[in-house]
Amino acid sequence: MSAAPLARRGRLLRLGAARDTSAVRHLVTFLVVTVATVLVTRFLLAASGYPQVGGGGLHVAHVLWGGLGMALAVVVLLSWVGPALRSVGAVLGGIGFGLFVDEIGKFVTSDNDYFYAPTAALIYAVVVVLVLLVEALHGRRAHHPAEYLAVATDRAVAGVAGGFTDAERDEARALVARGRGEPGADEVAALVEAVPPDDVAVPDPVRALVRRASAWFAEAMEHRWAAAVVVVAVLGTATASLVVGLRVLVGGVDVPAWVGAGILVAVAATVACVVRGMTVGPRDHRAGAVWVRRGVLVSLLVTQLLAFRAVQWAAVAGLVVDLLVLAALGVALGRDDDRRTARRPAPDRQA
Repeated sequence: MSAAPLARRGRLLRLGAARDTSAVRHLVTFLVVTVATVLVTRFLLAASGYPQVGGGGLHVAHVLWGGLGMALAVVVLLSWVGPALRSVGAVLGGIGFGLFVDEIGKFVTSDNDYFYAPTAALIYAVVVVLVLLVEALHGRRAHHPAEYLAVATDRAVAGVAGGFTDAERDEARALVARGRGEPGADEVAALVEAVPPDDVAVPDPVRALVRRASAWFAEAMEHRWAAAVVVVAVLGTATASLVVGLRVLVGGVDVPAWVGAGILVAVAATVACVVRGMTVGPRDHRAGAVWVRRGVLVSLLVTQLLAFRAVQWAAVAGLVVDLLVLAALGVALGRDDDRRTARRPAPDRQA
């Protein structure tokens, strides 16, 4: 077989590094569990009076348990072929990394200060950097047909061992269809059809939760009041951040003045995006949603980072609202893409 198709692929693909089409779900699971672990750990330690595990001059810090969790995640991900246990690895890794990064204050201070004031902002910055990394890896380039084919093969690996439910076979067929024309596509299609049927799906609570949440968001965003709720939520969070910024500038919060100034500038950018979205929304719903989403991203990447620096863990409420709005807009835009694709006329295949 000619190597010409391979020569036209990117360097990573030629090295055999195909991106998983489910990678964003697994990585978001990892990040959400990381943040949840930090918040739960802080709450439990505060509620119990910050006990120490150990004695006789020894202290078993929870960073060690975090390392153990990350090690277990690596063991799980390296021990099994196929996608069956990736959600488990994402959860274990998130718990481990959350316990690890929660003690970042001890790593950056000479006196090992767990209560170092900028800790919340540092943890948030770490998560933001990881989010940007995920976006760089998976959000900027469409998947190559060969990647869809590779993922279909990966699904078939699990099917060879445990069989396919009807839904799993349909998903694998859809992936193969996106990889048509690539070398090996016919063979992968035959493998998918050869996988024995099975009525029992591999339990994946994370995927089930994501699907349920996506369905709920999709249904909610179909209502006429959804746009108003989204705008009110974004502007409400911006108003709360504005108050924080003003408190910093008048000296009510003991942090550098540039933190307050940065919050005000970011809030202004968010409000400008929302106003722009409200202006174009009546004519083009998608364009309006895109502009509001940009405002939310400014809030997540800049405003909330500075708010965590100013008021530490009190900024969690604004973060949660922004994340819920971002998820709802993502589902709405994804559904709009699906509708546009369905309405697109089939290409004329006549010569």
